[in-house]
Amino acid sequence: MLVMQDSNYFANVYNELRNNGNTHINILDSTLREGEQHPGVSFTNKQRIQIAWMLDYFGVSQIEISPIVSPDHEKATKTIIKAGLSADIVAHCRALKQDIDVALKCDAEYMAMYLGISDIHLSAKLRINKQQALERAIEAVDYMKAHGLKGRFTVEDASRADPEYLKQVCKAISDAGIDRISVPDTVGIMRPRGMYNLVKMIKETVNTPLDVHCHNDIGLALANALAGVDAGADQIHVTIDGVGERTGIPSLAETALALELLYKTRNEFRLDMLKDLSKLLEQYTKMETHESKPIVGDSAFKHKAGTHLAAVLRNPSAYEIIEPRKVGNRRKIVFGELAGKSGAAFLLSLLGMEAKVGDAQKFANGLKELRMGDILEIFLDEKLEKRIISDQSVESTE
Repeated sequence: MLVMQDSNYFANVYNELRNNGNTHINILDSTLREGEQHPGVSFTNKQRIQIAWMLDYFGVSQIEISPIVSPDHEKATKTIIKAGLSADIVAHCRALKQDIDVALKCDAEYMAMYLGISDIHLSAKLRINKQQALERAIEAVDYMKAHGLKGRFTVEDASRADPEYLKQVCKAISDAGIDRISVPDTVGIMRPRGMYNLVKMIKETVNTPLDVHCHNDIGLALANALAGVDAGADQIHVTIDGVGERTGIPSLAETALALELLYKTRNEFRLDMLKDLSKLLEQYTKMETHESKPIVGDSAFKHKAGTHLAAVLRNPSAYEIIEPRKVGNRRKIVFGELAGKSGAAFLLSLLGMEAKVGDAQKFANGLKELRMGDILEIFLDEKLEKRIISDQSVESTE
């Protein structure tokens, strides 16, 4: 039987991958801004600086922080800007002159501003009308540009805004010289198709590069962000482990791997840092990373069911789309009542016993009858992984 060298080949065909690795989709990390809006999360300045250094080394294009929150945040922003990182340090503020002045005090070269433009935001939060909001947006961009800054404008709650008014605002700030426009799904209400339509509409209205900032209220943040990319956006906002307001936004790990594995982008991310970044956040916030969290969770590359073990012990690609070490994680095998004959045989061989078919079957049956659940978990280090490739143990009939 012919076996494809790339086990993901046909998945890429179904995914309609046509960019041939030429697309470059950027990542903006907002752990130091959106992430600190997660209940209970508050970093020290030392922690903020450490996170910024690691994100920059990982390879994100922009790092967002809000100097207007407090004098402490302003000091952190100044320090990180002076650090000379490769990523743009984006000072986040409201579309107000006094906020832009704070960014200027930090010696920011790049800033971001936001303004709610949906009817509910205009009436319940800002208490201004559409014309006043439009004028405020233009004045803020003009003021920013007059001081020589590059900037992004977030049309907050765009997914619930009047389409004609949304286009009017985007056109006006684009004409005023804004460098990027962020299209947010502020309350996580969009379907992927809806996010595609929204971004496509704005893309057809202005030539300004677009970001997407998608919230995860019903679990569609990354799907919606990728739909926005399909429609023409070229930057996704993320945080480490997806922390943020309410249920957060797309996680750095899932987004980075999706771009590299599914979109074949040329970002040159240091994916092997992903697990360490997650552990760093866990250490600083005291929030444990759920073990089943994709890519960085302890169960992300853990195999338990007998039929799965039988395949993985011959070729891990049967149930893994990427080598765990590439994302800083490790492969783990679970032995117990679901281990099956092949799993039992492998365990016997690890214990130095001959893994005969009959003995392996009896061992597997005994594990089932004991009803003890999982009895042993082992990491497969390099020595054991080599054994997987060369092992010719019990044939699977499970």
